[in-house]
Amino acid sequence: MNAVATPVVPALRPYFNDRHTQLWHEADAFAAEHVAPRTARMEAAPGRVERKIAALMAAKRWFAVTVPAALGGMEAGHVARTILIHRIACESAAAAAILQATLIPVGALLNFGTDEQQRRWLPPVADGSGLLSIAVTEPSAGGHIGGIETFAERDGNDWIITGAKAHIGNSHLAKTHLVVARTAQAVPADRALTAFMVESSCPGFSVAAHRPGLGLRGFTAGRLDLDRVRVRDDDRVGDVGGGLDVAQSSSILYGRLNLAALGVGLHEAVMTTTTAYLKARPRYGSTLSDHPVLRGRIGGMEACLRAARALAYQAAHCLDQGLSCDPDLITAKLLGAQWAAQSVQDAMELHGAQALDTDYPLQRLWRDTQHLYPPAGTGEVQRIRLAEEALGESRHQWSERFATLPSPAAP
Repeated sequence: MNAVATPVVPALRPYFNDRHTQLWHEADAFAAEHVAPRTARMEAAPGRVERKIAALMAAKRWFAVTVPAALGGMEAGHVARTILIHRIACESAAAAAILQATLIPVGALLNFGTDEQQRRWLPPVADGSGLLSIAVTEPSAGGHIGGIETFAERDGNDWIITGAKAHIGNSHLAKTHLVVARTAQAVPADRALTAFMVESSCPGFSVAAHRPGLGLRGFTAGRLDLDRVRVRDDDRVGDVGGGLDVAQSSSILYGRLNLAALGVGLHEAVMTTTTAYLKARPRYGSTLSDHPVLRGRIGGMEACLRAARALAYQAAHCLDQGLSCDPDLITAKLLGAQWAAQSVQDAMELHGAQALDTDYPLQRLWRDTQHLYPPAGTGEVQRIRLAEEALGESRHQWSERFATLPSPAAP
């Protein structure tokens, strides 16, 4: 969809430096050259896992955009990762989803991993030889972390893990998975769970056959099964009983911002597709875009896009500055998903029957947008967290606890 270079939106300039601007244009060029030619093929073969785009992004070190340079990463910060996901999603939400899904466990390792663990697992992320997934959700519990049934029992200096995980992003691309398992019974979730790095090659570990979802074709979000998988205690991330912290902080600091950026890219693609259609469609001696009732719909969509984009980048900028911004990250995901869903529904109605054509991009955008709501907490979860903030009941501000990595020079 990005046939020509898209200039940086002026409202984002306060959050950008020269490196950000360069990355914006680099991501646009990458999307036009490498993603656009593959999008139709990804749509036509939903049972196929897209690996080439992942390899090309890895070659640019984009999976390590927040990883320190000493570990092979870009050390570019959170605005930079927002740019990459946003701009790739303008062309393909599936390609952007591949990128964002590995960034979440990367964040967990940066915040909770030991120096040795970071040296072991982050350089392979940087060069693309060892992508990661985060495995929290389960077939029965879904995203209810307190309901996790996968169990890890201690055996000397090892742990033996048994259970199943579902809807795991990059399940078929990742070589190592950050698995959150129960290590204690009859205690609250904040003391019952522990996180482990589990390699796909471990005996007893298996990945179910890829099953395509409603949208994001080419992206894989599958099931992992663990049948008495043995891992060393050295593979444990964080404290025993600290798995809830690993999962929640990663979801807030990485997952929610990633999905907000993904939503902005989808939203932008919806606007581009819809305005082009309305300007070209003749009706009553002019075009559809000339009619006030339709302009009203477009104006509402544009307002939502601008607001969603501003929320996402403001939250990313606050993270880069080391400011407390958990509620802003939550809000960016909550409203970004809500507004994108409303705009794509408006677009479907504005297109009439044209929207239903499987060869037309809008039906893909509609399907992909449905994937924004469930991950990293549904809207209900986000609203509960924001209510806790409003009532002064919030217990954690992960953005305060974890100081930013060395950030790029201020804009």
